[in-house]
Amino acid sequence: MINVALLGNPNTGKTTIYNSLTISHEHVGNWHGVTVEERAKIYKYKNEEIKMVDLPGVYSLSALSYEEGVTIDYLLNRNVDMVINICDASNLKRNLYLTLSLLEMGIPCILVVNQIDKRPICKIDFDKLEKLLGLKVVYINAQNKKGSLLVNDKILELYREIKNGHVQAKPVYLRELNLSKMDGYLNLGKVKKVDRFKDFYRIKLLEDDEKIKGMFDIKESFGQLERVAEVRYSYIDDVLGKCCGKNERVYGQSKLDKILLNRFLALPIFILIIAAAFYLTFFSLGAWLSDGLNFLLDKCIASPLLRFMVGVFGEESWIVSLFQVAIIGGVGSILGFLPQVALLFFFLSLLEDSGYLSRVAFVFEDILGKVGLSGKSVYTLLMGFGCSTSAVLTARNMDDKNSKIKTGLLTPYMSCSAKFPIYSVLGGAFFGANNIFVILGLYLLGVVIAILMSYIYEKTILKSKEQSFILEFPPYRVMNVKRTFSVLFLNIKEFLTRVGSVILAMNIIVWILSNFTITFRFVGGNIEGGGVSMLETFGHILSPIFKPLGFSSWGLVSALIAGLVAKEVIVSSIAMFNGVQEGSMALIGSSLMIAGSPAFFGSASSVLSYLVFCLLYFPCIATASVLAKEIGRKWLIIGLISEFIIAYIVSFMVYRFALAVESFGGWAVLILIATLVIIGLSIWAIKKAIKGRCAFSHRCNKSCKKR
Repeated sequence: MINVALLGNPNTGKTTIYNSLTISHEHVGNWHGVTVEERAKIYKYKNEEIKMVDLPGVYSLSALSYEEGVTIDYLLNRNVDMVINICDASNLKRNLYLTLSLLEMGIPCILVVNQIDKRPICKIDFDKLEKLLGLKVVYINAQNKKGSLLVNDKILELYREIKNGHVQAKPVYLRELNLSKMDGYLNLGKVKKVDRFKDFYRIKLLEDDEKIKGMFDIKESFGQLERVAEVRYSYIDDVLGKCCGKNERVYGQSKLDKILLNRFLALPIFILIIAAAFYLTFFSLGAWLSDGLNFLLDKCIASPLLRFMVGVFGEESWIVSLFQVAIIGGVGSILGFLPQVALLFFFLSLLEDSGYLSRVAFVFEDILGKVGLSGKSVYTLLMGFGCSTSAVLTARNMDDKNSKIKTGLLTPYMSCSAKFPIYSVLGGAFFGANNIFVILGLYLLGVVIAILMSYIYEKTILKSKEQSFILEFPPYRVMNVKRTFSVLFLNIKEFLTRVGSVILAMNIIVWILSNFTITFRFVGGNIEGGGVSMLETFGHILSPIFKPLGFSSWGLVSALIAGLVAKEVIVSSIAMFNGVQEGSMALIGSSLMIAGSPAFFGSASSVLSYLVFCLLYFPCIATASVLAKEIGRKWLIIGLISEFIIAYIVSFMVYRFALAVESFGGWAVLILIATLVIIGLSIWAIKKAIKGRCAFSHRCNKSCKKR
């Protein structure tokens, strides 16, 4: 088996190439942390087995970040036959710095130059580049299947040369660094494979790399970091000067940035873009598609199957009740939201592909810096709008441990796609056309609460260290249709898998608990009075806790408990309690009552309080389990307690405030107040962003670095 490691800078198309080579569907994106740990797949090519390992995107082999630590540990401690180093054809100067570090390690290397942009910055003589660097170079377009065949051919060619004793040439600039003076230090400590990575260790000691110095138990400082960087970049300039034409344009430069990154316009534009995406997703286009899907599900699947079940088992059978209520009513009510969930992921994917998401991190860096976070947190928090479980994983790339913990704790406050059906059903029942303002307000509330909680953590138990934030803007790019639809397919598949497994199983459990007594006597679904079912009995015990929040219906409380497994179950539970089978519109109309009783004291203030509580209370079990693994059980428990307390306090405040508004001047006043608050927050955020913002400028192959 040939063991191959895939490595490159962020934004070079590394994961796209991995997917093409291994026929996989891993997530790709234009930011740090998309690949947070190594992932591997074995495939066959021309009767040879190849194990391809996709390592996190890094800029260098200095263990200054989580990704770099993962990458260095893998290269030093695993059996790696060769490395595939991915570079962007339009950003070779920046990318080749990592290439030189790999050459210094002495691991056989293939340089894959990926043409991401249709119009490269300059023309490159790849034959000359291969000769100057002393390694194999292949030029491909990662979107083209022919590219993967070229890379596989190079892998087999290099592997045969390795077996025949091929030794890769060392970089010529090493002679300028006088590495031999470090040989005496290499005998210290108990480090494996010192001879194999001798030059790498010697250079890292010269650079005062803390991880490597710790391995050899060295306290002495050598102070040669700038000298080593100078020698490397001088060599890169010399190589590119001989094999590249004159640059036609600057990498990442765009006239759009003068508008999108304008200190006054950046934040309002971002809010408008997100608001437009939400409007199309949740109302106009998304609502139309959901209505069409509900109609098809009812007429083509649900009704025929129900008639068949009644004909086989009889209308009074508990099996028919289970199928009608738990499967058709519960699962069907969630499936109707599939188009809107798909649209949400489509717009997030569009922001990723375009290169705009990286700029968003730049916009928010100063704002988040005030509350102890960095621009990297933006990636995690924005992904939280899709799925909190996968978003938490991207927090691994935080340089500071406390920032990582804070980012993980804040992610559940983001309104994930699973919560949207709750807003749509309950908000649609009580607010009608004004529900768009309610939904946007809930999303904004989650962000505001997350920022406030970060500030509290920063000033109390989780103070962050000073962090550097290095950001490289990728060029603006047109959406890749194939990749976008691949992302949509994966998210739709994950949604359907979730509906067909977790949500279906939970619906069956809820149906059993709401249709059987503690002695397991079937009550035939008649749970309007007497409190005979297990779920109603349990719900009545807990309901007084929530009475100050404006809702104490046992059905609503029971739905909250079921929602701990998956937030969508809250909607399907309400559907089951009300016997709804005809889709989301019928569910909206029925949610004024829960199991035959008024759901929210007949008050829109109560439903607003309930929606806020659903937004802020405990995350689903899957997210909680990932948090326990990533930040530890101690911080998970602290986070869960904090989330319940915050949810309770904020819901109480919203309920009392909304009641006062209702009695004073109606909902028009509330909308006016909310609008003024949003404008005020935006002005405050803009002022904070302006203060201390580093001047944005376009410079070839340079990043905006702030400390």
